[in-house]
Amino acid sequence: MPNPRRLPRLLPSLLALLLPVAGMAAPQDPLEDSIAGEFALQAGQLPEAARRYLAAARALDDAVLAQRATRIALLADQDPLAREAYALWARLAPEPDVSRRVVAATLAMRDGQRRPARRELQALLASGDDGWKHALAALVGAVGKQPKVVVALLDDLVQQGRFPDRLEPWLGFGGLAQRLDQPKLVERVLQQVVRRFPGDPRVTLLRAQMLREAGQLDQARALLESLDTGKLPTGLQWSLAGEFDALGQPAQAARILARGPQAEVSYSQRAALLDKAKDKAGLAALYEEVKREATRPDPMRRLLLGQIAEALELHEEALAWYANVPHPQAQALARLRSASVLHVMGRRQEAFAIVRAMQADAALDEDAQRNAYLLEADLRLKDKDAAGELDAYARGLAAFPDDEALLYSRALMWERRDEIARAEADFRRILVASPDDVNALNALGYTLADRTTRYREALELIDRARVAEPGNAAIIDSYGWVLFRLGRHREALSHLRHAYALQKDAEIGSHLAQVLWVLGQRDEARRIFEEARKIDPDNRSLQRALQETGA
Repeated sequence: MPNPRRLPRLLPSLLALLLPVAGMAAPQDPLEDSIAGEFALQAGQLPEAARRYLAAARALDDAVLAQRATRIALLADQDPLAREAYALWARLAPEPDVSRRVVAATLAMRDGQRRPARRELQALLASGDDGWKHALAALVGAVGKQPKVVVALLDDLVQQGRFPDRLEPWLGFGGLAQRLDQPKLVERVLQQVVRRFPGDPRVTLLRAQMLREAGQLDQARALLESLDTGKLPTGLQWSLAGEFDALGQPAQAARILARGPQAEVSYSQRAALLDKAKDKAGLAALYEEVKREATRPDPMRRLLLGQIAEALELHEEALAWYANVPHPQAQALARLRSASVLHVMGRRQEAFAIVRAMQADAALDEDAQRNAYLLEADLRLKDKDAAGELDAYARGLAAFPDDEALLYSRALMWERRDEIARAEADFRRILVASPDDVNALNALGYTLADRTTRYREALELIDRARVAEPGNAAIIDSYGWVLFRLGRHREALSHLRHAYALQKDAEIGSHLAQVLWVLGQRDEARRIFEEARKIDPDNRSLQRALQETGA
């Protein structure tokens, strides 16, 4: 295997050997085609990559290569090529599985063929407990090409009531209807929910969620506050807490979870929410509450106490708790947390010794080893050790090729270093394996919007992400930002206000303030800039916005 750190320097010469030049025929060797496809993929040349993988699949009668060609072609919006690759995939693997049905439904909708699309969607919905998620993914995949077809089919499914008799699917499809700006369809979803779950507080939660996603935050908050939290079963108590957290009230969410009997999971979530709210007093009280039962032989109790002590900057206590975690699975996380604490304490050599030992420890599972590479890269970044950070990712990807977490983190590193082509290549590698990965879709879309002029392409990627997670503040921010870059300033302002209301974040604030500044609302822009400075004065987007506006 070539050294990943040398790959960028070797790439141009290898591409010259493997990719055809004008007037030359493509190589007929399927191995050369598959290698050329991989290099084209890494170079961001998606149509060429799909063609090469399809050529290799034909030569070898390989269903896996045909599937890969299909996914790459769909990602590149090369529908004729995708149909060609799909036909080969279907011939080589005649028994349709869920992944094939998702692609079949998406292609049929993109072609405007409602009947076969409806048949595939119904088969997906009947394929098991998670079938509705696959059907939703297929609908999302066609939104950019055929929104009217998607709306018509979604309306059919709602009227037929084909979703599982659980609230989660209705939330998912109702959210899609809302993002498609179909208020009548949203109302039909709500009517079905009321009929199926009469008097159920989940209906109130559903309405509140849809109000929140529409940016009507005060109305959503009022609905949530109308619920009698003392009578809610545990599952709905968690849902209510999640809604308050999504509204930017993590401390209120923590208070809701504090009611009733406590377990490790509720203690952990309360700690995370209080830390998010920067509520040191609440964290200290929780620390004392959990310590009273610290003698119980539960590994997560000591691990949690270490994490709370760490958040309270009680470093020696945190190390003591981590050192006494008894369970092997929890010990891996305790070792990682210990390395972070030691690094904060300035004991860097000890910190790096721990992560290097974990990377080489064959007794650990792959996730723990992979996380040791991620942590090392993060600690190198904090030390401003650029070479060490890159080396950690290179060694990690040599050990775990195409690992999505490592690729995602390395892509963010490339973006931070202004190596945009390399960042895009890593994001694209994730999307080939997981074309509906919301984080990768949003990150790539935002990167293209923020760092290039490929705004239309960015908009398509972000649209796919926001349909999947319409209430995600980061995705709403990305959408507002690409609208701004397209010159649609008034539309951008509405979405950026929504995002900032959901999440007080320095980057979102900098985008909102910059749009306000361009629209002439300078006083409000200065106020938002000042809020963003208090949240994170070193944020790069904030620094760029201040420089561009002169605020």
